Amino acid sequence: MFDLLVKGGRLPDGTVADIGITGDRIAAVGRLDAPAAQVIDATGDLVAPPFVDPHFHMDATLSYGLPRVNASGTLLEGINLWGELRDIATVDEMVARAVTYCDWAVSMGLLAIRTHVDTTPDHLRGVEAMLEVKARVAPYLDLQLVAFPQDGLYRTKTGRENVLRALEMGVDVVGGIPHFERTMEEGAESLRDLARIAADRGLMWDVHCDETDDPMSRHVETMAREVTRHGLGGRAAGSHLTSMHSMDNYYVSKLLPLIAESGMTAIPNPLINITLQGRHDTYPKRRGLTRVKEMQAMGIPVGWGQDCVLDPWYSLGTADMLDVAFMGLHVAQMTHPSEMARCFTMVTETNAQIMGLDYGLRPGCVASLVVLDAATPVEALRLRPDRLAVVSKGKLVATRARNDARLTLPGRPDRMTRRHA
Repeated sequence: MFDLLVKGGRLPDGTVADIGITGDRIAAVGRLDAPAAQVIDATGDLVAPPFVDPHFHMDATLSYGLPRVNASGTLLEGINLWGELRDIATVDEMVARAVTYCDWAVSMGLLAIRTHVDTTPDHLRGVEAMLEVKARVAPYLDLQLVAFPQDGLYRTKTGRENVLRALEMGVDVVGGIPHFERTMEEGAESLRDLARIAADRGLMWDVHCDETDDPMSRHVETMAREVTRHGLGGRAAGSHLTSMHSMDNYYVSKLLPLIAESGMTAIPNPLINITLQGRHDTYPKRRGLTRVKEMQAMGIPVGWGQDCVLDPWYSLGTADMLDVAFMGLHVAQMTHPSEMARCFTMVTETNAQIMGLDYGLRPGCVASLVVLDAATPVEALRLRPDRLAVVSKGKLVATRARNDARLTLPGRPDRMTRRHA
């Protein structure tokens, strides 16, 4: 007997199967006739692994307009606004906003998030707040924290010390932002330093790398070398990588094999990259998204990240990773059916791989999944449909009634219409 049985769903590969869950693990997948304490009828619906966001800033989320709106819409004004807010925001305020966002996330089938936590201020209230949030949501959402020196590892007097303090407090991942150091040399040295810290502590490493329109910002080259040097492989992720959008093609032809050799992963954030980049351009106006398809062609794992929701950098957002993938599909021009399907995989399986999570629709995997009112992954991208059911670690944590519409048109019989086949 199963604790929970998901009946008749269509898996992302097109297979129709039942999923039997015992405890917090998937026990069986196939045509299952065993009884269950609870049954979800997913007939005709897409059943997928949960959505995963490998790049977010939860200490700042839902703070839009505090202390004021980002009038220029630029990355630097957003950083300056956050610099003011982080010194007046209380632990309780950050916890409340973050838990609210986590509630949104669960309702959208987003069950794992990696969030960068600013370690610049000596008070480390953001770290304290996010550790509290991590503990609070642990029963239903996997939250990874990155020690992120927003103002640079060396640019502030206690930048490096605070990263180490945050790691000692229990933060999971080493961060970095080399292009924000005072010089290119110090940026490169920060990467060498941070790679040693990650390697020595056996931690993952996720760097805001080359988030700029400057084609001469080439820190990803140094990062790839350090990943190879220390054998970090898939434990390392380069986030944003927007300068690659503007780099010379000949240089990129050298760079991509170095990244592939290292085994590191990449996390572009399409909604935010196309909003913040190119702000100094007239026309043609760059949109800054990194070279997604080219990296994937080299075998580099690439996932889509959300980055921001209602904060100093981005005035929109709903915690819907299908919105992220939908925008990424357009900007990266991934319109072939196989490429569109890959965009869905990027916000589920690939992002889980980047975060080192045991997610999937296979026996033995963590029993977390989402039932969508769509027939296929590509249709899910087209519709961004309702999440009819969300299961986290074996527990049904969110449901929604199917949103069918009734048409009453002159000269035609009334009928129910659904937006998928």
